[in-house]
Amino acid sequence: MELDPLILSRIQFAFVVSFHAIFPVFTIGLAAFIAVLEGLAYKTENPVWVKLSAFWTKVFAVVFGMGVVSGIVMSFQFGTNWSNFAQASANFLGPILSYEVITAFFLEAAFLGVLLFGRQKVPPGLHLFAAIMVATGTFISSFWILSANSWMQTPAGYELREGVIHVVSWSDAIFNPSFPYRFLHMALASFLTGGFVVAGVSAWYLLRGREVEANRKALSMCLWLLLFIAPAQAVVGDFHGLNTLEHQPMKVAAMEGNWETSRDVPLLLFALPDQINQINRFEIGIPSLASMILTHEWDGEVPGLNEVPQDEQPPVALVFWSFRIMVGLGLLMIAFAVTGLLLRAGGRLWRNTWYLQGLRFMSIAPFIAVLTGWFVTETGRAPWLIYGVMTHAEGLTPSLTGGMALFTLIGYIVVYGLVFSAGIYYLMRVLYVGLEDRDEGEHEAERPARPLSAAHVPFEIGDDENETANTATQGGH
Repeated sequence: MELDPLILSRIQFAFVVSFHAIFPVFTIGLAAFIAVLEGLAYKTENPVWVKLSAFWTKVFAVVFGMGVVSGIVMSFQFGTNWSNFAQASANFLGPILSYEVITAFFLEAAFLGVLLFGRQKVPPGLHLFAAIMVATGTFISSFWILSANSWMQTPAGYELREGVIHVVSWSDAIFNPSFPYRFLHMALASFLTGGFVVAGVSAWYLLRGREVEANRKALSMCLWLLLFIAPAQAVVGDFHGLNTLEHQPMKVAAMEGNWETSRDVPLLLFALPDQINQINRFEIGIPSLASMILTHEWDGEVPGLNEVPQDEQPPVALVFWSFRIMVGLGLLMIAFAVTGLLLRAGGRLWRNTWYLQGLRFMSIAPFIAVLTGWFVTETGRAPWLIYGVMTHAEGLTPSLTGGMALFTLIGYIVVYGLVFSAGIYYLMRVLYVGLEDRDEGEHEAERPARPLSAAHVPFEIGDDENETANTATQGGH
């Protein structure tokens, strides 16, 4: 069997990006949460806010480290697997990625050390400022990355000369037609991810009776945030869908499993898309609802996949089901946020073990929603690498063989598997120890020298030490 370098390169990049994406989307939301905690600690001088901030900063240090390690190789693939694409788009993507490093990474690097290690070494106001700068840096980074990716979805402000893209309007290119919707959609997704993770961990601690006062405050803050952010994400998603219908109609057709351009299109709750025969099997839908959602008219016209040749259609089944998983999880998030509001009456929120257990499991939901949304976005534009300009096949490195692509793919899977396993194990150790107090007055030689050491948790903890840590964190509760 001949190995196809195009398919293997697409799988490789999808694997690396999917693995990496779950870390930034969490750190963006968590950095903002830490900045809020630092602000509350600075204003009120309440030690509870300090304790919460110190704990979640440890978590941030571990996740940030995993994100850096997992993302470092992504840009290398532009040269190794997608050199034609890199050469053609360098006049735009080169400066954009450089701006991300100069304006965001340098900002984060400058203040990250102060945030992680400076609580007892700098004035409280400076520590708060460092937290705000780190949070700001994460948003600036996402601004440039999403601008670059959105330009690949809806390219603008350029002209093509002899196969090379030349920017004629930087404002049009950076603020391309899909960028505002995608940036806001991802920003809200980051808040949802951070909110549900903090809520889930806080609920787990409350079920175990650990640091009750602090975790009640953290859970309450997150539920108020989610009550507004979760419905807002649905509204932004609707506007994003309308923008996608205008600029990438075949992506929307695949999302809806719609083969024929028609009116009164039903919203399919279940179907088995058969791309070979260009039909759906076992359809279950709500009449006219897809037309209403997409066009805001009950008899609105929805494009069909048959408007383009089959080899220009995206993989329909993957886009179709990924979209439904993302939307289903989004509705579940809204339900949990509203339920939290209802349970506040009479203090039932803290006594309802079913709800607290549910929040534990919901902490993973935003990550799945982000990944499935990413699948919709990226596979939905296939076969285009730059929509309407360059296909995946045209962007591939000419000399790349299937064997080379397979070798590097296996290497990435093995290395990333080790990184993920070690990182998750260490993160679990941090969560197990919890919000216990620690003497920050270490000697000069004991000061942490790397981000992961900010977690203050040994990689290996024996059974006796586990019991000691557990006893210390449960004291008085």
